[in-house]
Amino acid sequence: MNLPDLSLQILYGRLGWAIVLATLLCALWRRSAPMSRVALAAVLALSLAAMALPGELSPAWWLGLAFQYPSGLLVGCCLLRLAERWNGIRRSQVMPQALAGVLVVSGALLYLDAVGFLARGFYFAGFGQAAAPLLGIAAAIVCVFLIVRGHARGPAASLLGALALFALLRLPTGNLWDALIDPLLWAWAVAALLAAALRRTGRRVSDRRLEPEPDPVPAPGPAPGLQPLVAEHFSSLKE
Repeated sequence: MNLPDLSLQILYGRLGWAIVLATLLCALWRRSAPMSRVALAAVLALSLAAMALPGELSPAWWLGLAFQYPSGLLVGCCLLRLAERWNGIRRSQVMPQALAGVLVVSGALLYLDAVGFLARGFYFAGFGQAAAPLLGIAAAIVCVFLIVRGHARGPAASLLGALALFALLRLPTGNLWDALIDPLLWAWAVAALLAAALRRTGRRVSDRRLEPEPDPVPAPGPAPGLQPLVAEHFSSLKE
């Protein structure tokens, strides 16, 4: 088991949490007013300064106690979202539904395994000398294929960066799963799937409302040829 150096972990944690914090602060920005590049740079600088504070004064201390380190994929996705903000892109493409679905299922399996419902050792397999590298290589090949074909280049590049960070420096913890998923990223994936489901539901409801109502069916009446006979019958009854 090849663990990363402690100093690298601390440095990565402070930088990673600064990027995550800046992304969260930008997400709270008023949607009615676009965020300028100056404001974005100021938010990122303040986040870096806050995380650089010593000891318990740094938010990274408390975030580390709650979540340990952000995954490399979370940091990559946050960097991608900040880049979208910088370029004025309001409709984010950071978390596509395919990636969100994989993260939700993987996170659920890891949680069930950690609490003992499955007890298959999925998390500890991330420290493996054979399975973890093979899974990382396979995921990297898929990322390169997607980038070359032009499908979801941003998320694929984020995932490839997380895999490269794990392969070169073993960050953040030396476990492959910690490089690919964490509680905050899992919550982001769940929220993305729920938002997509709500959009589909709202779209279906609006389509039903816009559908033209069918023309009312007229009540059946007597055939044209029978009208004179009916009139003659009623006249004979009156007489």
